[in-house]
Amino acid sequence: MKASVIGATGYAGVELLRLLDGHPEAEIAAITSESSTGEAIAAMYPHLAGRIDKKLASMQQLEEIAAVSDVIFIALPHGHAMKIGKRLRGSDVKIIDLGGDYRFRDYHVFEEWYHVQHEDPTAQAVYGLTELFRDQVKAASLVANPGCYTTCSILAMVPLLKYKLIETKGIVIDAKSGTTGAGRSLKAGSLYCSVNESFKAYGVATHRHTPEIEQLYSEFAGEPVVIQFTPHLLPVDRGIFATCYAQLREGVTDAQIAEAYQTMYGDEFFIRLRGKGGCPELKNIRASNYVDLGWQTDKRTGRIIVMNCIDNLVKGAAGQAVQNMNVMFGIDETAGLRQLPIVP
Repeated sequence: MKASVIGATGYAGVELLRLLDGHPEAEIAAITSESSTGEAIAAMYPHLAGRIDKKLASMQQLEEIAAVSDVIFIALPHGHAMKIGKRLRGSDVKIIDLGGDYRFRDYHVFEEWYHVQHEDPTAQAVYGLTELFRDQVKAASLVANPGCYTTCSILAMVPLLKYKLIETKGIVIDAKSGTTGAGRSLKAGSLYCSVNESFKAYGVATHRHTPEIEQLYSEFAGEPVVIQFTPHLLPVDRGIFATCYAQLREGVTDAQIAEAYQTMYGDEFFIRLRGKGGCPELKNIRASNYVDLGWQTDKRTGRIIVMNCIDNLVKGAAGQAVQNMNVMFGIDETAGLRQLPIVP
């Protein structure tokens, strides 16, 4: 497969290059950057030297890039992919968008939370959380790759909602992200001195991943679900850790909870169920496409606490995108993604 990356110099874009370079059935066709057009990617990222020495093209050459590509990954902030998708409508190239443009069933929700007008509202996109929508992804030509917080939070709670084990009101998600989740552009709040030896909440009650999580929770619950979602910034490079709280329905047992997770995820290669009392750690999923999930019930409060973690740049972005590509092209879903996590 010929794969191109639009926006190859961001953290997610470079992670895509790393994964595609090790993919047995993919070849990198073109890479772009509007701020560094004409430069060699290895000059910016020396760790790629000798493996990926391509020069960065411009997005203005989109039609030429599409002509030599089977799939295009768009690793750009929101607002760009909908223009690209509209421009390439009718071509044979498949598109996987790592941004937020195509994630919502109702484009009005996107406009409300992202504060921009949607320029491609009639697009037929599939939400690319592979474990939940594999059959739809197989037939898709446009896939909306989920966000990192959303991937972690959705996979944590969907089995409980689907099998009616928890109340749909009062769900709380307390989530933490590594600093790469903020992107590569300079921001005062992401500087070393702002992050190191510190910990803070941000986007309280306003974070854009909130309606994305609610959309999927509502779909699997069969009724509207409103959540309380609070993201935090960790002084680490990468990783997402979500601790999710919900009220158990009357009479629900630990055995039913375990069965729900096993039924949905027992055969999923990338989801590692740690079971009751299992407390995942970020170091055990670092630089991998794995999802580590554990849970505990509190008999005193009648609540379940679900703990879930992923690498925000892999399963939360580039790895999920490659997993979707594999499914779209009918090859081994784990191709290029079987690397074990990196631990000290």
